[in-house]
Amino acid sequence: MPQIDIERARFNMAHQQVRPWEVFDDRVIEVIQSVPRERFVPHEYRNLAFADLRLPLGHGEVMMEPKVEARMLQALDIRPTDQVLEIGTGSGFVTACLARLGAFVTSWEIHPDFTEAAGDRLARQGIRNVHLHTGNGLDPEVLPKEGFDVVAVTGSMPVYDPALEAVLAPGGRLFQVVGRSPVMNAMRIVRQGDDFVQEFLFETDLPPLKHIPVPSVFEF
Repeated sequence: MPQIDIERARFNMAHQQVRPWEVFDDRVIEVIQSVPRERFVPHEYRNLAFADLRLPLGHGEVMMEPKVEARMLQALDIRPTDQVLEIGTGSGFVTACLARLGAFVTSWEIHPDFTEAAGDRLARQGIRNVHLHTGNGLDPEVLPKEGFDVVAVTGSMPVYDPALEAVLAPGGRLFQVVGRSPVMNAMRIVRQGDDFVQEFLFETDLPPLKHIPVPSVFEF
């Protein structure tokens, strides 16, 4: 794809896909445009980097549509001093956006090849304020105990899991997608003192996180 086409496609993505989807935060628009998404997309899908599509990453995982990534970033209201926890590094694109918006990102990924590829992509962009881990970031044995200002879960869960509430600092924000395909709910959870306030944001559909027990449809 010629460079001029990339820049046109990048602008159109931000202003014709993302902004009309109720993304009004100029910081989010700027970071979605400035992080070179085409550098985080698998090579065979590079010409679709800015399309309103979920892109396959392998292992049954996908790269979210740009508008969904942007809505998540906006909901998390990331500040320059924020400590961020990401569950699901994926391609590393969202990781890069989180790192540009916040102070430091701790990211967990279950697939070792994803961790390696994301680390290489982030390094090529000069993004150093990220620590990548390989493993199940929701395992109680590895789940961080310190408070995070922001927690971003980039895969879905069958039911809401309150375990991540424990890692939120006062005022912290958590993004989770909950439900079953084809219709799931994107949620924001905000810690207010000892309370956790839930808000349903929009409907979407994401592959489930790996190694998460799926309850029977007959459970009550």
